[in-house]
Amino acid sequence: MPFFHTPAPILEESGPGWFAPARPRPHPKRLGTLEMIFAAKHNLISLWQVSDYKSTSGQMRIFGRQVFLANSPETVKYVMATRHDNYERKSPQMRRALEYLLGDGLFISDGETWKRRRPLVSDIVHKNRVPTFGLTMEAVTLAMVERWRARPAGETFNALSEMAELTAEIIARAVFGNHLGPEAAHEAVDAFTRYQSLIDNFNLGYFLGADEGLPVFRGPRLRRSVAQLDRVIGKVVSDHLSGHGDHNSMIDLLVKRQQKSPDLGLDVSALRNEAATIFMAGHETTAATLTWAWYLIANAPWVEEAVLAELATVCGDRPPTVADVPRLDWCRAVIEETLRLYPPVPILARQAKDADRIAGVDIDPAALIVVVPWLLHRSVGLWDQPERFMPERFLKDRPTPYTYIPFAVGPRICAGLAFGLTESILCFAILVQQFKVRMAAGTQVEPACRLTLRPAGGLPVTAAMRR
Repeated sequence: MPFFHTPAPILEESGPGWFAPARPRPHPKRLGTLEMIFAAKHNLISLWQVSDYKSTSGQMRIFGRQVFLANSPETVKYVMATRHDNYERKSPQMRRALEYLLGDGLFISDGETWKRRRPLVSDIVHKNRVPTFGLTMEAVTLAMVERWRARPAGETFNALSEMAELTAEIIARAVFGNHLGPEAAHEAVDAFTRYQSLIDNFNLGYFLGADEGLPVFRGPRLRRSVAQLDRVIGKVVSDHLSGHGDHNSMIDLLVKRQQKSPDLGLDVSALRNEAATIFMAGHETTAATLTWAWYLIANAPWVEEAVLAELATVCGDRPPTVADVPRLDWCRAVIEETLRLYPPVPILARQAKDADRIAGVDIDPAALIVVVPWLLHRSVGLWDQPERFMPERFLKDRPTPYTYIPFAVGPRICAGLAFGLTESILCFAILVQQFKVRMAAGTQVEPACRLTLRPAGGLPVTAAMRR
């Protein structure tokens, strides 16, 4: 089981055909409980020892609270699928961290609320709707192409902010039917970024015995962040309720479902919560994926060459479209390898409902069960050269089940998987065809996780036109 340590970013030796992306350096020694807590507050992916980067399972206790690491395909399957009924509930840390922002939205709900709403949200972002959504993805990304072309040559900008505003606009148009506009998109992205920086992702009350954890401190800055986001989301909801929204939008569909089935309980508050959940999940995870893809491709020109050759064959001189996505094997492989190395949600924690037994270990009621894609995807026993950026691994066979879970797995697998994967591939293809994105000189990359996995401080880049 892991012992916690202070993070130190590393970039291992690289060369032609070889790139080992940055990660916190595993610590070989056990730290005390207080040191562990401080490390967790800074960066959740800094908590692992060398021995954790292999397929394993085990337990430890923090102030008496049992923590079980499920880091093998067998234990992942057991927790996320076989006994989903006992481990469906998100951790108190995650619930408390997001309840102020998302209310009882699908991402952190469970029980009857989750059962009622999951089919509705799954329907809205179903893969059959992706071709229609794809037209919006194309239009919004091509508009970004024009904005990037207008930048002064050599200008440095933050790729994370740009990708977040891109995906916020896409989710607003495709799912809500609203043209969010750059000002509102920036406002929403800024609010969530500040929210992440302020939230405490280590709920001490839970480890001291409060099974539900303790509410986070809602200080003035946190309240301002939520109010700022509410202004954006609230306008989306109110526009629809007043008849000014798209009749095929998510909100419109939910309103119609509520009218047909009043027992769904989708009042204005519930609509706001689901809108906020889809908006946050729909833009944040894809923005992080695209940002990490720029970091990786900038350090692997041999991969970039393969991507550009594929785009030339499939698309010629025209921009890629959603219809091209099934033939963009290298673009898909880059995104899937990015998701392996930098899963947007690198720790999937669940709370045990009842006592159980996993891999020979007795599990307490209310124990914390931790599934860690960050570790699982880099396991030396499950992947060939796991620390290397090798998109070609996804051109061959699919990964062994329960070794690759960037969208989670089991009944709580991400409802927007098809949407998010298509969006990532298409946006990446359109932009990489037009621009050579490179890291700004002197940039030091440190992966950091509070709620999602981002480059600490953003990712300064330049973008040069290819033609």
